[in-house]
Amino acid sequence: MVDVIDRAQKREQEDNRLALKAALINDVETEQPDEENGIRYCLDCGEPIPNKRLEARPDAVRCVECKDIKDKRSKR
Repeated sequence: MVDVIDRAQKREQEDNRLALKAALINDVETEQPDEENGIRYCLDCGEPIPNKRLEARPDAVRCVECKDIKDKRSKR
């Protein structure tokens, strides 16, 4: 029984890894903002996105720091 569970967990981890890799490769900008009570939260770190960032980029779904990290990773 333990082997079946271990194999299922490994498969799930591999599926998640492949899904993340595909998302980075495709870099699809159809991500939906994470909002609650009028506050938009960064999809990566979960912190509120500052109003100045939203004024500059109303479609922003990440804070500046996380967007910089995402951009650097996609350039590799």
